[in-house]
Amino acid sequence: MREVISTDRGPKAIGPYSQAIRANGFIFISGQGAGDPATGKIVEGGVAEQTARCLENLKAIVEAAGASMDRAVRVGVFLKDMNDFETMNQVYARYFPANPPARTTIEAARLPRDFRVEIDMIALA
Repeated sequence: MREVISTDRGPKAIGPYSQAIRANGFIFISGQGAGDPATGKIVEGGVAEQTARCLENLKAIVEAAGASMDRAVRVGVFLKDMNDFETMNQVYARYFPANPPARTTIEAARLPRDFRVEIDMIALA
């Protein structure tokens, strides 16, 4: 079974993809940038503010699917500049204070809308 998850609490998709899909006991959440779902604009500030917005967007979507951040099993972080790793990590740690999910972090040449960070997630449904 495959179910599309969508919420106004997360940014609308800017292409032909879903915010998330629930399938086989998992929730697959598309990469979330630092777009504010209320305004559609990129949040002001640096990588700390953008990381927090990405994670808030993920949180809104995973909650709309009936789960929570503590059910995350894998996260992918895409940074525009790996020099932002430590700052991103400090914000990220606030969202996963205990038993964090598996994670990959890579530097990406360019992200949509020129975000400094984009984060995707897989969680247990």
